[in-house]
Amino acid sequence: MSNAAVIRIKPYHYIHVLDNNTNVTSVEVGPQTFTRMDHQTVTAGPNDMIMIPPRHYCIIQNPVVRDEEGDVIFDKNNQAVLRHGDEEIRFEQEPFALFPGEKLYGKVAPLQVVAPNTAIRLRAIRDLDDKVAGDEWLFRGPGTYIPRVEVQVVEIVRATIIKPNQALRLRARKEFVDATEVVRQAGEEWIVRDTGAYLPDVNEEIRETVSAYVLTDKKAIQLEADQTFVDVFGVKRKAGEQWLVTFDEAETHIPDVYEKVVGEVRVTTLNSRQYCVVLDYVNEKTGKPVLGGRQLRVGERSFFLKPGERLENGIQAVHVLDSEEALLLRAREAYNDEDESRLPGDRWMIYGPCDYVPPVQVEIVEKRRSIPLDENEGIYVRDIKTGQVRDVTGESYMLSPYEELWEKDLPEVVEELLGKDGRYQGLGQRGGRVGTRDRTRVVTYRTPHNSAIQIYDYKQKQARVVFGPELVMLGPEEQFTVLSLSGDVPKRPHQIKALALLLGPDFMTDVVVVETSDHARLSLKLSYNWHFDVDHENLESSESIFNVPDFVGDSCKAIASRVRGAVAAHSFDEFHKHSARLIREAVFGLTAEGKVKERFHFPSNNLVITNIDIQSVEPVDQRTRDALQKSVQLAIEITTKSQEAAARHEAERREQEARGRLERQKIADEAEAERAKTELLRLQAQSAAVESTGQASAEARARAESSKIEGEAAVEQADLAAQAEKIRAEAELAQIKAKQETEIGHQRSLNELEISRARDLADIEAIKFKSIVDAIGADTLQSIAQAGPEMQARLLQGLGLKSFLITDGNSPINLFNTANGLVGGGLGGEE
Repeated sequence: MSNAAVIRIKPYHYIHVLDNNTNVTSVEVGPQTFTRMDHQTVTAGPNDMIMIPPRHYCIIQNPVVRDEEGDVIFDKNNQAVLRHGDEEIRFEQEPFALFPGEKLYGKVAPLQVVAPNTAIRLRAIRDLDDKVAGDEWLFRGPGTYIPRVEVQVVEIVRATIIKPNQALRLRARKEFVDATEVVRQAGEEWIVRDTGAYLPDVNEEIRETVSAYVLTDKKAIQLEADQTFVDVFGVKRKAGEQWLVTFDEAETHIPDVYEKVVGEVRVTTLNSRQYCVVLDYVNEKTGKPVLGGRQLRVGERSFFLKPGERLENGIQAVHVLDSEEALLLRAREAYNDEDESRLPGDRWMIYGPCDYVPPVQVEIVEKRRSIPLDENEGIYVRDIKTGQVRDVTGESYMLSPYEELWEKDLPEVVEELLGKDGRYQGLGQRGGRVGTRDRTRVVTYRTPHNSAIQIYDYKQKQARVVFGPELVMLGPEEQFTVLSLSGDVPKRPHQIKALALLLGPDFMTDVVVVETSDHARLSLKLSYNWHFDVDHENLESSESIFNVPDFVGDSCKAIASRVRGAVAAHSFDEFHKHSARLIREAVFGLTAEGKVKERFHFPSNNLVITNIDIQSVEPVDQRTRDALQKSVQLAIEITTKSQEAAARHEAERREQEARGRLERQKIADEAEAERAKTELLRLQAQSAAVESTGQASAEARARAESSKIEGEAAVEQADLAAQAEKIRAEAELAQIKAKQETEIGHQRSLNELEISRARDLADIEAIKFKSIVDAIGADTLQSIAQAGPEMQARLLQGLGLKSFLITDGNSPINLFNTANGLVGGGLGGEE
């Protein structure tokens, strides 16, 4: 906007001029020179006219109203009439100016080109032609879209490429007729399987791209119908129905909108040695499942399990039996087996060698194998009809159809004892001790040597005794008799659990506390030798050894009672002197002759005590213990002192003998030393004589020889000194000469370098000065040279001074020769 009085409007430019008298704004279009009046105001411009190139458009807000011929309509005030709030789209035309109130929305934009396989989704925002506001439709490419103000561009829709083995799942936004002339309801879904580019209609919504399932001869898919419909193969499917699509029907399958893929089904393949049982199989004729039915399928074959079908126990191998194996079978239902009728529940066996595939009416209970048993091995067999249990040993045995292995339970303590002894037999494994007993095997126990074991049969209610070494094999109703014996010192009950009773001879130790007649309490540690006096051939004698459950505790208590009674009748001193005799008499007793018996016999179990050993006697009372200890210490001290005196006397005797031998040896050594000294003096005299004679002659010869050598050495030394001095002088001369020549050469080189450097610097300075002079020029140098004096002269002339002199007052000035320089042109002598 310009406030100039004269405005030059260029071609294709315009301005808005407001007439302040009428308040009407008019448009002035160039080229022209506009003279603004005083009552006029330029409100806009100069602005460029709107130029719309070919295939372009623009949007004008608040456009002017035009008549049928396209001319602008003005009101009575000559003001252009506008459609306020409206818009107008203008296309290619001559450049035009905007009337007052019109606005350009955005910029001039090219028309939108719709490419192939794309479309523009349009929506009517006003009623037009056959469309009402809110209608949507597609402008499909290829083409150029001509915009209208009544139509809004919603989005650009691009075609979806449907590749081979793919499809599009569509859903209808509302009721309409699709491209195949099929009426679609709102929310309805369908599949488009045509390969290529698919441009969905405005009423179609793409839910997803569905990929086809590739089917092979080893893979099928299981489908389920969500609702009743007719599938792609023309088969009517009911809601909830399931079926298979296999390679025989199609190589690929794209699930329909009403089909749900339950999963992939792998082919089931049976070789010639396999079979399977299919439960709830589908009848091939009716196509309906036989619920509860069982069908046998034997290889070689391949098949897919149909929906609802399942394998019983998976794929099973044909049962191959050798000569020692058999199958126990049971009939599920009435069944005719090779001219023999089987009732439900019947049991029978198939013996090898053969191979067997059970029919669906037959159930395989178990596979059995002949059990080889040695003479010392056995198994417990139970008849399931009668319930009778028996043991089978020493043969290879195959169970009959109505027999089974029976597990024998043993008390926990017996299991523990058998495990500790490591004598489990028949565990079903070889090569080492096993921690768990096979309960179906006959329990065996190796009775140790010189021991006995009692076994009780609860069925016959009688016991038997087995003496070792022997292998014991328990019958179905037999159990071991567990011994619970006293142990530890002093004896405590139920400390030892054992199966075998050792017959001895052996010993046991116990501690007995007794009290003498003078009330001295003593602790006796006694050891008893014992054995059982048993006749192996006599049944009554054999069984008697087990009459007393704890023979250790019973015998120790009986012996302790006798010992306490005997000690109580004697004083401590008497018992201390005759303890062994008193205890043996108390335990074994005396014969009619007054002698101590040799054994103590227990008639209840034939236990015999043959000897008693008193290992220690310790007082229980502290005072008695201290007195006993003091007496023992006193006896030990007396014995020790007597031994010390004897040792001291023996040491003194040995010392006197050693001292006498030492004195005799000393006298003999001194005599021998005197003889050696006499011989030494004689030899020293002879040596001194020889030494004095030889030394004089040797010294004379040595002095003569030394003088001769010294003279020759002095002559030779003088010659060598002269030669050395000559060599040293020549070397010094050569060294000085070389040094001087080197210094001269070095100085010459330095001089040449300095001359060369000075020459090069002079040349550089000359070239530099010449370059400076050439660059500045002669006129410039002349002006520079004259500038100082001329300025000084002018300055002096301005000051009215003819001449002047400046000095510091310290240096004298010769005015006789300087007067000429201070007059006229001599101004250059200033300081």
